Amino acid sequence: MDCCSYSQTLCFPSPILATTTLLFLTLSSILILLQRRRRRESNTSAGASPPPPPGPTKLPIIGNLHQLAGSSLPHYRLRDLSTQYGSVMGLQLGQVPYVVISSAESAKQVIFAPHGAYWRQMRKISVQELFSARRVGSFRSVREEESANAVDRIHAAAGRVLNFSKLACSVTNGIVARVTFGKKYSGQEEFIPLIEEITKVVGGFNVADLFPALKFLPAATGMRRNLLKLRNEASRLLEAIIDDHRSCRGSRTGGGGDEVDDLVDVLLKLQANGELDFPLTDDNIKAVIMDIFTAGSDTSSTTMNWAMSEMIKNPRTLREAQAEVRRVFGPKGDVDESLLHELHYLKLVTKEALRLHTPAPLLVPRESMEDCEIGGFHVKAKSNVIVNAWAISRDPKYWNDPEEFRPERFIDSSVDFKGSNFEFLPFGAGRRMCPGLVMGMANVDLPLAKFLYHFDWKLAAGMKYEDLDMDESFGGTSTRKNNLMLIPIPYHHDNHALK
Repeated sequence: MDCCSYSQTLCFPSPILATTTLLFLTLSSILILLQRRRRRESNTSAGASPPPPPGPTKLPIIGNLHQLAGSSLPHYRLRDLSTQYGSVMGLQLGQVPYVVISSAESAKQVIFAPHGAYWRQMRKISVQELFSARRVGSFRSVREEESANAVDRIHAAAGRVLNFSKLACSVTNGIVARVTFGKKYSGQEEFIPLIEEITKVVGGFNVADLFPALKFLPAATGMRRNLLKLRNEASRLLEAIIDDHRSCRGSRTGGGGDEVDDLVDVLLKLQANGELDFPLTDDNIKAVIMDIFTAGSDTSSTTMNWAMSEMIKNPRTLREAQAEVRRVFGPKGDVDESLLHELHYLKLVTKEALRLHTPAPLLVPRESMEDCEIGGFHVKAKSNVIVNAWAISRDPKYWNDPEEFRPERFIDSSVDFKGSNFEFLPFGAGRRMCPGLVMGMANVDLPLAKFLYHFDWKLAAGMKYEDLDMDESFGGTSTRKNNLMLIPIPYHHDNHALK
C-alpha cells in the first residue's frame, strides 16, 4: 500500500507538493544565477578575462547565418546589427566565430596587430619596389597614353549612349596590364576576363568556408572544382608571360637603356638576387600579379565609376569639377599629369566618393592567432575579425550628414584616406594599408580629369539626374548594381571663353 501510494505520488503529485517543488526549483535557479553573477563580478574585479563581444542569439548548427540571409549587401546588414549590439560584435557563422568591428577606436587595435615574417617581406617588396612614388612616376607615360586612347573611344561614341562603367574598367585594366606586363600579350585578352571571374567567385558567398569540418562540402558545392579550373587557367597564362620576361631579360645586354622595368621585371630581379629572407618562387610572383589585378584595377575602376555617378547625381558638383579642370588645363588643350596637383576640388570629389562608396567595404578578415582583447571584449583564438570600413565612414559619430554626398566637407579638414584617420579607411591603415594606394589613385585621377575636360555628360534621353539609381552590388568590392549609361558631348575649347 505504501509502495503504491509512493508510485502515485511520483506520477500524480498533489497540488501542495507540486507548488513546493516548483518554488524550491525557482529559488535554487535564482541562487545559482546570483552566484554566477557574483563570480563574474569578482573575476572582473580581480583582473580576469573580459566578457565576449555581444551579439544576436545563435541557432544550432547555422549560428547567426539566418541574420544575414536575404541580404545581398552584407556591410549594410552588419552595420544594422552593430547599431543594436555594439561596435565590437560577435557572430557565429556556421562553425566559424566572427568579430565585426564598426568603430574607429577598435579598428585601430585590429589594424596595428603584429604580422608574420613572410607577410612583412611581401609588404616590404610592395612598398619599396613595386609601388613606391618613384616607380609609380615612371609609368606616367603609360597612364597618359591609355587615358588618351579612352578619350578617342569616347569621341567615336559622341552623342550616343556610352557604357561609362565598362569604359572605367577598360581604361584601368589597360593601365594595370601595361604597368605589370610592359606590353600587350596574346593571352592578355583571356587573362583580364579570367581575373574578373576569379574576383566574382572569391568575393561571393561560399558555404564551405563556414563549415570547415564538413570536408565534403567544397566538392559537393562545386566550389573546389571551379576554383581549381580558374587557378590552373590563370597559372598557365601567367607562366607564359613570366617565361617570356625571363627570356627577354636573358637577351638584354648592359641594361635596357631608357626602357622602364615593368612589375614582372622587378619581381624577377628580386627573385634572381637571392637576398630575400624567403625565396620568391614563380608561384609567389603569380600570386602578386593576381593581387595587383584583383585589388588594384577593380578598386580604381569602382572609384572612378562612383565619382562620376555622384557628379551626375549632383549637377552642381559636376559643373564645378569641370570648370576647375578646364581652367587649370585650358591653355594646354589637353590634360596631363603635370598640373593634376592643382585640381583641388576634383580631389575632394574623389575623397567623398571613397567615403560614401568604400570600394572594399569589409576590410580583409584577420584571424586572431591567440586570445586577445578588443574594445574591452575577449576575443578567442581562431576568430575571424572583420572591420566594416563602410559603416565607420557613414557613422554620424564621426561625420555630419553622413549619407549626403558633400565634397566640401573635406575643405580645411585634415582627414584623409592615407591611413592616419581611422574614421576613413577605404584602403586600410598602418601596416595593413593597401600598398598600391598611390598607384591606384593615379589610375583614377588622370582619366577622370581627361573625361571632364574633353566632354560634357548627360543621362540618356528622358532621364533626369534625380532618376539615376545608386544601387550597389557586392562581390568583395562594392560596385554599381547597374551600369552607368551616359551620353558624351564633345567640349570644343576654342568655342568657349576660358576664364
